[in-house]
Amino acid sequence: MVDASDPTERATQAVGVFDSGMGGLSVLQEIRALLPHESLVYVADAGCVPYGGRPADVIRERSRALVTFFQELPVKAVVVACNTATAAAAPELRGRWPELPIIAMEPAVKPAVAMTRSGVIGVLATEGTLASDRFSGLVSQYAGSVRVLTQPCPGLVERVEQGDTDSAELDRLLLTYLTPLLNAGVDTLILGCTHYPFLRERIHAVAGRPLHLIETGPAVARQLQRRLHREGLLAPERTARNTTFWTTGEPAALQAFLQRCWPHEPGPVSRLDPARLRHEATF
Repeated sequence: MVDASDPTERATQAVGVFDSGMGGLSVLQEIRALLPHESLVYVADAGCVPYGGRPADVIRERSRALVTFFQELPVKAVVVACNTATAAAAPELRGRWPELPIIAMEPAVKPAVAMTRSGVIGVLATEGTLASDRFSGLVSQYAGSVRVLTQPCPGLVERVEQGDTDSAELDRLLLTYLTPLLNAGVDTLILGCTHYPFLRERIHAVAGRPLHLIETGPAVARQLQRRLHREGLLAPERTARNTTFWTTGEPAALQAFLQRCWPHEPGPVSRLDPARLRHEATF
């Protein structure tokens, strides 16, 4: 039995990572690359995908329930691998579980502003992320004289969830979203949803010209590393590593996506009953 009050014992616990679906796997890849000795537990809340466009109170309920599930395992830290869930729920989660390191996302406005040469950057994201106070605050804090053009992208998350990362229909959708940004002189593009890194190749191809694409997965992995180091929770190098997968949707769908897009040997996928989350979300 692991003693949750002993940092040495807690260091052997896993890190929990969740997203509304498959997108958070792009963040999980970065964590796995930077912290190869850590055990990881990934939950795809596919029963509620996409979070973008859903009421904030629904996203907060799901996020609370997922952290409750992680606590029961238990885990030593949680990564909210979703920009929409970060905007809606991260402050409440941190207030409810102050003892638990909770690492969250934010659109990479600051590095994009530093990188642009045209003075115009674009943001591809969900409606929920773009409408959040957190995003507005980042633009106000870091944009300065740089123009920040936003583009909500309904339908892209669903394409990735279906395993579509290279179809003609996907290209047509991307062209619709990219054209006004390219016409405005965007040279740097923030991928403000964790699903979108799986579309990097198609974004480059559809754009037809050089673009700097910025995602936040690497920064999240580095922040997780810093927090675990600061609290003495980094896994010892000889710890037996394990990566497990859960979904509130159909396990076969996540398993198929892992076979196609996860660069490691995928582990088994278990189903987390969505009814359990609805019950726990009332706490």
